[in-house]
Amino acid sequence: MTRLDKLSEKLQLNQFKLKTLLDLTKAINNNASTTELLEVYQSFIQTQLGVSKLLLFNNQNNWDCILSYGVNEELTRIHPHVIFKGMEEICVLQPDTELGVQGFDVLIPVFHKNKPLAYLILGDIDEDEIKISPVIKHMNFIQTITNVLVVAIENKRLMNENIAQEIVKKELELAAEMQSMLVPNNFPNNERMQIAAFYQPHQQVGGDYYDVVTLNENEIVFCVADVSGKGVSAAFLMSNFQANLNALVNYTDYSLVDMVEELNAQVMKSAMGEKFITLFIARVNFKTGSLRYINAGHNPPILMQNGELFLLENGCIGLGMLDEIPTIKEGNIKLKKETTVVCYTDGLTEVENEKKKQFGVEFLGEIILSYPEVGMSELNTRIIDTMNTFRGKAPLIDDTALLSCRFRI
Repeated sequence: MTRLDKLSEKLQLNQFKLKTLLDLTKAINNNASTTELLEVYQSFIQTQLGVSKLLLFNNQNNWDCILSYGVNEELTRIHPHVIFKGMEEICVLQPDTELGVQGFDVLIPVFHKNKPLAYLILGDIDEDEIKISPVIKHMNFIQTITNVLVVAIENKRLMNENIAQEIVKKELELAAEMQSMLVPNNFPNNERMQIAAFYQPHQQVGGDYYDVVTLNENEIVFCVADVSGKGVSAAFLMSNFQANLNALVNYTDYSLVDMVEELNAQVMKSAMGEKFITLFIARVNFKTGSLRYINAGHNPPILMQNGELFLLENGCIGLGMLDEIPTIKEGNIKLKKETTVVCYTDGLTEVENEKKKQFGVEFLGEIILSYPEVGMSELNTRIIDTMNTFRGKAPLIDDTALLSCRFRI
């Protein structure tokens, strides 16, 4: 081959290199798929350079072989991050290693901020031919386009993750907005009763719920509930539960026992045994001066009368635990001149301080006894402030709901 021929061949190869780089860059700018990018890359490496064996492993949360040719399929299942651990520079593979025996010669690692993104393993052309190794001859360019390819794939992954996160964020914001519309914030405040509530979900949406429903001029129903678990799934189950409860409350011929049995059937149907709901529900009749209640596995509300505290525990197991509830015991309290009932979820009483000590029901009772004259909104503020002081820098671990009621007859 004459010198002119060699120069022509070199020029032609350089043009191929430039074209490949431009084609790859153009594909990246056009947001081509990973498959399309790999096709451009393989065409140059295999067809133009004549590299006969190739393995390209990429780390996208898990290590996968995203491109291979000229190899046994078994080699695509190796663990490069284990085999090549600590190797951050281009290196020659020893002929007595597994990959060396299979005809691979060179490893090209791709790192970003000390994190391995990819490992490229290359094998030469037919060893019987007397030629300069294309891997050695074009090492720098192979490394360059591999870096461009891998970074493009990584950017695509990050972009898709960001888009997915934005979608989830929007869905959570919408769910939180819907939930805020479902949780009541206006309560009766008159000579017969004063009611106030507090709610703080652990995440954007939660699985705690409370409600107050006026039945007629003499009766109200109030409740507090808690879904096992947290987050979106708990919020959706609670929204369904709220709709069923409100539908049942408006049937005047439904007793509390009837309601609890029907709600249990609805929870079993909705949750398929994967979650359950604890519920405290009470019916106040100002004409008869009675408070009838059922506690379905919920944290017992604290009732205060004449400076004494009582726990409202009568009831049954939680809803959705069994197809049919074995026994339901209804509680009946005679209202005094003034009766205070504080309902809460376990996110309040089970919160821990930095010494792993729980806030507890006893401490909550002491706070209620300490402020017998304050309004219900003020009482909730005192309880939450005391709880936050108690926990210090320890995180909240669950949704927190508080429904405080004062009844006068």
